[in-house]
Amino acid sequence: MPDHPDIADGMPDPNLTLDYDPLFRSVLGTGVSRRSLLKVAGLAALGGLLRSTPSFAAKKKFDPVIRIGYLPITDAAALLVAHEMGFFKQQGIDSERPTLIRGWSPLVEAFASHRFNLAHLLVPIPIWMRYNNKYPIKIMAWDHTNGSAITVHKDSGINSPKDFGGKQLAVPYWYSIHNIISQMLLKNSGITPVIRPQSAKLAPNECNFLVLAPPDMPPALAARQIDGYCVAEPFNALGELKAGGKILRFTGDIWKGHPCCVVVMHEDDAMDPDRAAWAQGVINAIVVAQIYLSENRKEMAQMLSKDGKKYLPFPAKVVERAMMFYNPAYYHDAIQHPQWGQSRINFQGWPYPSATELVVNDLKKTAITGNAAFLSNLNAEFVAKDLVNYTYVKKALQAHPKWRNDPSVPQTGDPFHRIEVLKP
Repeated sequence: MPDHPDIADGMPDPNLTLDYDPLFRSVLGTGVSRRSLLKVAGLAALGGLLRSTPSFAAKKKFDPVIRIGYLPITDAAALLVAHEMGFFKQQGIDSERPTLIRGWSPLVEAFASHRFNLAHLLVPIPIWMRYNNKYPIKIMAWDHTNGSAITVHKDSGINSPKDFGGKQLAVPYWYSIHNIISQMLLKNSGITPVIRPQSAKLAPNECNFLVLAPPDMPPALAARQIDGYCVAEPFNALGELKAGGKILRFTGDIWKGHPCCVVVMHEDDAMDPDRAAWAQGVINAIVVAQIYLSENRKEMAQMLSKDGKKYLPFPAKVVERAMMFYNPAYYHDAIQHPQWGQSRINFQGWPYPSATELVVNDLKKTAITGNAAFLSNLNAEFVAKDLVNYTYVKKALQAHPKWRNDPSVPQTGDPFHRIEVLKP
């Protein structure tokens, strides 16, 4: 696909606004270039583009100004709202306008190089960074729960997971909840996930997985270069409205209240006692933003959209659909567990250790390219204790009890403990 004039693979201007209409006009005309698509898939097949640890400055002089990097997805909403609505400022902390990044690899690179001191990352990425690359990173909170789906083309012939045999499915990163849940769902339906060149012949019970940056997914689907994708919102809503897509399953209907993106800091910022007041203030602001998002979805969808403050390059109707439209009558196949009471996306910050342990254990069973040998030696219980800092988020949540209203939080008993529910 020709480079979109408003999208860069590296670090765009923080005030950048994206307009997807020209991109989709090109899709409807010449379509996605196969060369570009294969280039992206080939790069992704390396298993991630993070350079070796010595390439990065592991430590940097403390700067209290918050610098956020984010992808144009609703997963980042709490960080964006904390800045825009002045919740960081209320904590006495300055923040620059967040910087939009096009893909996960550039965001990982930028965070690891200390261009950002706060970011949202797919929950398996910090696992990979800390235990494979030995990078000092800490998960500080969850950004949100749910918020993703599997979208397929209406003419793909895919009406259930068992129909993925011989098909092409894109995920945003090998180390992603999307890869884990998609493979779990397909294997449960007798389909074997494989990772091969797109031109490779597939058996009737095999589905080929490839990695695409989220902005590349809807145009690739519209051009029929792929049969489906699993990704964060609002790219599923966009796929429905502009790329001939339909929602096959919502991921939150497969794993109840699952994590997806997490709030991360550098370990020095998270663990230095001299920075404790700053770190607590950052997490306080994020928790307040999550509660505000939950109570003001339509207003915040408008604010985040290109019709508002332009944090996300989508019309308000797309962002509103992604944040608000979860109708079991309409999505009768995509929502099979309406009794769970979930939303299309929810916002709460407690990083349940049970979920981290599940992610670690399921990564070991998930097809991933690159050197994933480090996973075999990981103890899930150790990771849940070592990777995550619970101190600041627990204090913030205790100070703001409205977080318990979120449907991913147990409504009886200890709200800080839950049993994970998966029904693929």
